[in-house]
Amino acid sequence: MMNQLILMKSGNHSQPAYPIISRFFPFKQDKKIIMNVNSGRWTFPDINAAVRWCKERNSQGIRCTLAVLGEHALSEQTSFRFVKENIDCIRAIEAHQLDASLSLKLTAVGAIVDPRVCRENTKKIFGEARARHTGFELDMEGKGLIDLTIDTGIACVRVGYPVTLALQAYMNRTGKDLVNIVSAGITPRIVKGAYHGDYQEFHIVQERFKSLVEMVLPTGAAFLVATHDPELLEWLTSRLDDEKHRVEFGFLMGLSDQTKKELVMDDWAVSEYIPLGSEPGPYIARREHYLSLLDTMGRAPAP
Repeated sequence: MMNQLILMKSGNHSQPAYPIISRFFPFKQDKKIIMNVNSGRWTFPDINAAVRWCKERNSQGIRCTLAVLGEHALSEQTSFRFVKENIDCIRAIEAHQLDASLSLKLTAVGAIVDPRVCRENTKKIFGEARARHTGFELDMEGKGLIDLTIDTGIACVRVGYPVTLALQAYMNRTGKDLVNIVSAGITPRIVKGAYHGDYQEFHIVQERFKSLVEMVLPTGAAFLVATHDPELLEWLTSRLDDEKHRVEFGFLMGLSDQTKKELVMDDWAVSEYIPLGSEPGPYIARREHYLSLLDTMGRAPAP
């Protein structure tokens, strides 16, 4: 169970089993980008706006994943605030009967402060999701948080409720992690990765993404693939054409709207990741950095 996962003993003192990470970004955050970008493209300020958008997307056949923004909580009090906001989001999903799940970043609920605080906070959120029959997903963050995130996911499925967990193709360890989480009953969401990975070369990450898909196919497990890469999307729709019953394509709000609708028309399951909240800075910075990198390579996301 969760309360058995987090601590290791060192001498006479209990120590966190996971390293505290001080840097989560592979790039410097440009304050001008964070302040001047149109956040309406990427995020919503509150749950009411997110609910309205989610209803619109649901009417188009697109499932939603709501994510409360609030990374890197540096105090217990701040982490408690984000617990409340996540629980409010779960209750809104139920109240409005949305086809939606909740996605959680562990840094929002105390992973940097103390893994024990993070564990207890996550239990509260997960318990609310379970009680209200709302899907629960775990986002993957920096490499120092991979073990904590996977262990948290495994602890959740042990109490008999499904969990989806993101795995990053640019990490060398991800093949083994994929085997472990599928064996544990966790649904993988395969992504390239938006932090700092072991591989940065575009084509290498593409091939690693494909390899992870090939690994999960023989297991018979359901899985999600999340990318805006037009080359990968072309490969995925061809390779997975006979697997539509167990695959979902995930996208971010603000990107690839035409592609989302075309996939729905072709009978694929599609979801959109919808961030909301008053602290969009780090999230927007990653999105803008992603577009900037693509531009330097002469590339663009799928339309």
